[in-house]
Amino acid sequence: MINYVSEKIGIEIGGPSNIFRSLIPVYSKAKRVDGVNFSNKTVWEGEINAGNTYQYLPNKFGYQFISDGTELSEVKSETYEFLLSSDCLEHIANPIKALFEWNRILKNNHLMLLVLPNKISNFDHQREFTSFQHIVNDYNQNIDESDMTHLREILSLHDLSKDPAAGDFQNFTKRSLDNTNNRCLHHHVFNENLINQMLEKTGFRKISIEETHTSFITIAMKQSVQK
Repeated sequence: MINYVSEKIGIEIGGPSNIFRSLIPVYSKAKRVDGVNFSNKTVWEGEINAGNTYQYLPNKFGYQFISDGTELSEVKSETYEFLLSSDCLEHIANPIKALFEWNRILKNNHLMLLVLPNKISNFDHQREFTSFQHIVNDYNQNIDESDMTHLREILSLHDLSKDPAAGDFQNFTKRSLDNTNNRCLHHHVFNENLINQMLEKTGFRKISIEETHTSFITIAMKQSVQK
């Protein structure tokens, strides 16, 4: 993947991300990386502005889009030569819709690098894996970020000892109820089988999936897609 992105123009959904600076040093090889964040103010990045403000390395900037990951209408189809996303898709209530949109803006036969959390190392470890049928149902029903389907499960099974930023249960509950604005919830819990099914559904061919203690690191290629 590192050699593949050399001098190419890509886009990242939900960054910038430390993993692409060090462990998988895509940023230093790419010609340019543009970025997408859902709001002008996020828990992770603070205040941001649209324009040529997406700073992914000290001396490298791309274009910052302010847009939901499921609605990238500002981006023309088949614009980018690679797509990155790290620890973002779990924060999106409708991941199939997002992946269809990511497929759309990626050039044919080009690569997506997708990093998703492995629940064994984080606050989701007590939750069950989400079923593929549930995620398909969310897509068919056009679920959006106001969806609170998983709230009861999250409040009862979220391990606060592994999420100090969430505070105590009262603060965590308050934050969770405001998820439309802050996007902190992990709507779904992924494993390799579910990732494979989502890729196939949305027109990606899996190249590889590496499971680490913290993550599932997936490389997939865009193919033709039928919704």
